[in-house]
Amino acid sequence: MKSNVVILILLGAYFLLSGVVYIVWNILAGNEFEATGSIGLLLSAILAGFIAFFLNMVNRSQGGILLPEDEPSADIDDADPNIGHFSPWSWWPLVLGFAIGLAFLGLAVGFWIIFLAIPFVLVAITGWTYEYYRGNFGR
Repeated sequence: MKSNVVILILLGAYFLLSGVVYIVWNILAGNEFEATGSIGLLLSAILAGFIAFFLNMVNRSQGGILLPEDEPSADIDDADPNIGHFSPWSWWPLVLGFAIGLAFLGLAVGFWIIFLAIPFVLVAITGWTYEYYRGNFGR
């Protein structure tokens, strides 16, 4: 976890430095304050700092134990192998992605498209949830 904290601190410093350079460069070029890029870079620095602070506090509250990722001599098998259950043959995530994409298209093009996308989203979520209750994998 310490390596994650260090990476996020470096990332936050990079975003902060980039934001300051971006603002100064705009001012020196004679342009007015450009809010989108300036605020975006500065908020990215703040977000990286928040995450680094949170991970550092979690690490300290756990007694500063070293994770297998922090050990230089650790193998990939040393971490907890049980991360979750993933279905490599499932098509439902793809269907759900297309349905949510259609819903976001409705936000961009016309609100009425969202009403067409809602049934597809519901069918995809239901299919993905209950895929192990039918067919070869039924219980």
